[in-house]
Amino acid sequence: AKDNVPFHSIMFPATLMSVDRGYTNVRHVCATEYLNYEDGKFSKSRGVGVFGNDARDTGIPADVFRFYLLYVRPESQDSSFSWQDLATKNNSELLNNLGNFVNRALMFCEKFFESKVPEMVMTDEEWNLLALVTREVRAYNRAMDRTRFREGMMSIMTVARLANQYMQVCEPWQAIKGSEQDKVRARTCVGVSCNIACLLTILLKPYMPQTAEVMAAQINAPKDMFVLSDHVYQILAPGHHIGKPVPLFAKIEPSTVDKLKKRFAGRQQTPPSVKIPSVDPAIDSLEKMEAAVKKQADLVRTLKEGGAGKDEWQPHVAVLLDMKKQLEGMKLATLKEAVPTPNGKIQTLEEEIATQGEKVRVLKQGGKPKTEWQPEVDKLLAMKKELAALKGEPDPTIKKKSKK
Repeated sequence: AKDNVPFHSIMFPATLMSVDRGYTNVRHVCATEYLNYEDGKFSKSRGVGVFGNDARDTGIPADVFRFYLLYVRPESQDSSFSWQDLATKNNSELLNNLGNFVNRALMFCEKFFESKVPEMVMTDEEWNLLALVTREVRAYNRAMDRTRFREGMMSIMTVARLANQYMQVCEPWQAIKGSEQDKVRARTCVGVSCNIACLLTILLKPYMPQTAEVMAAQINAPKDMFVLSDHVYQILAPGHHIGKPVPLFAKIEPSTVDKLKKRFAGRQQTPPSVKIPSVDPAIDSLEKMEAAVKKQADLVRTLKEGGAGKDEWQPHVAVLLDMKKQLEGMKLATLKEAVPTPNGKIQTLEEEIATQGEKVRVLKQGGKPKTEWQPEVDKLLAMKKELAALKGEPDPTIKKKSKK
């Protein structure tokens, strides 16, 4: 991960160069950001998160874990492992997208063409599909060369989606019952789909090796097919006999997600021996509270940036919020002390009203336009309203409006 980058990119290469024995120097470092767990961090000591043998005991195939961890791989920013998200990605991407396409392609081949890849008569629709698939294969190869495994996985899922859309448009299950031309379209669709299923097997091999082997067995794929170039070509020739198709993936139910979340939640409650922080009662002045708030904010920032769990920094955040609330109360009390008494305020305001009234009078008598003296009138009325409130008298502006 990113915290090991300085050693592998600076210290270790410098050591190799210093001994001067012709060792091969590092040319590429594959590093990631941090992978978190749900709302916090993985922690073996507290039993938070799923590790090694625990993952095996969940009953979820290892390839599903491989797929999900690469799908959310923190290549450019921190990401999180989530049981709910794992189930969603499994059910949508693996089951409904990839698995659905491969199973339908092979099932139609078995049902309509006696498990033999049919003859294909290519049209513009097929060539357009293969052009789009070729674009994704090239993107996949570039991503693998740059160790951008998450991007490579996205290209695989895009190929599966393109193939699914193609099959939905062709509807071979309907075309096979139509005219001779429709039957040719059905044969072409199933033949192309079987070949794309074979291509997906090759693309999946580095990511989900067990699934790729199962797919290869169902397709009865050639042993030497696991070679990939930037060009899409026919892998399964017409007449190739496929194996027995079976579903590749199973749905992960919400009840299973709930059980796994509880099982691997760990001991996240604060232990009784841990002292819950609180505001120091000795802080009795505005200056002391401001300094304490700054110190507490720095502590919270340090805990978060240091990767501390939420259960560790959350109590300190609560103290910080309480301190800020008390600080606002102190500022308000100080402000009230600085406010002049009502009598003093009344006298000051009366003097300001007299000055403002004279200013308005001069502007009007001088023939100034309304756009210039109206703002000053509004200011004068506001001052009179404030004076009436201090004296406990009715609002003079309302009184004037009522006369109209």
